[in-house]
Amino acid sequence: MDETPKRFDRIVAILIQLQSKKIVKAQELADRFEVSLRTIYRDIRTLEASGVPIYSEAGVGYALMDGYRLPPVMFTREEVSSFIAAEKLMQKFTDPSLGNHYASAMYKLKSVLRSTDKDWLSNIESKILMQASEPMFNDNSPNTLALLFESIAEEKQIQLSYKTLEAEEASHRNIEPVGVFHENNNWYFLGYCHLRKDYRQFRTDRIQGIKKTDLKFTIEHDSLETYLNKKDQPAPKTKVRILVEKKIVKYLMTERKYHGFISEKEIDGQIEMTFMSCDIESSFPRWFLMFGDYAKILEPERLKTRALELLEINKKRLL
Repeated sequence: MDETPKRFDRIVAILIQLQSKKIVKAQELADRFEVSLRTIYRDIRTLEASGVPIYSEAGVGYALMDGYRLPPVMFTREEVSSFIAAEKLMQKFTDPSLGNHYASAMYKLKSVLRSTDKDWLSNIESKILMQASEPMFNDNSPNTLALLFESIAEEKQIQLSYKTLEAEEASHRNIEPVGVFHENNNWYFLGYCHLRKDYRQFRTDRIQGIKKTDLKFTIEHDSLETYLNKKDQPAPKTKVRILVEKKIVKYLMTERKYHGFISEKEIDGQIEMTFMSCDIESSFPRWFLMFGDYAKILEPERLKTRALELLEINKKRLL
């Protein structure tokens, strides 16, 4: 089999990637193209022999000399398809400010497409729809993600007005954002809170107001993954067993994994589900009550009691 076309495509892709970042590590390239480091070294030498001004820093990576740029590249239809999906996701799952910036970038990308690809794109982009299940940003802070990105890049604190689920009024605090992540259909960011003198996690739809300050970060923070891994360390868990009518099990498939689902088995035409739950005081009983008229708690007794307490509270509010 002739590997020449495949190698040519890889070398061009390496050159494009070198333009995308200040420094690119050889291991990063090897992982992307699923080849050995030796192959990457050979491809880099080929680029250098072709006159591409690449310099390397031992133990750091490769970079292009300042000022060197390729002419605009043409996109494949598969790449154009990814633009459509990304654009629809940006429209529904980011704040308006960042969405507008992305729309502007998309116009620039579309401007370099071939005429046939522009027609192809127009024919399908109106047929694709992304729907968010609920608002991810407060109307009072339409530029939340954009400001968080700027804060992280510039290492400057933000001033946050934030309302927790239980609080009647929003609190005001200065935060040093560490990173942003999406989880369980919501956007969150983690940062050092100067009010609490500790790291805290914030949900974007509870942000009432956000603005940049000129105050620099006071702490050299670890990576976002470091703090999230600490959060994910094993916590005390309680074994939970519930019996669910078979006809509704399919509607619980997505949510159950967030509540510590372990296993299931059929018993007399019903499904017994076993969980190891981190929160039988709030999260699990509230989820259970959503389908409680089709299910039964087998254990523990505390979960039964807590579910009844929540029902009683709800009953009083309805009267």
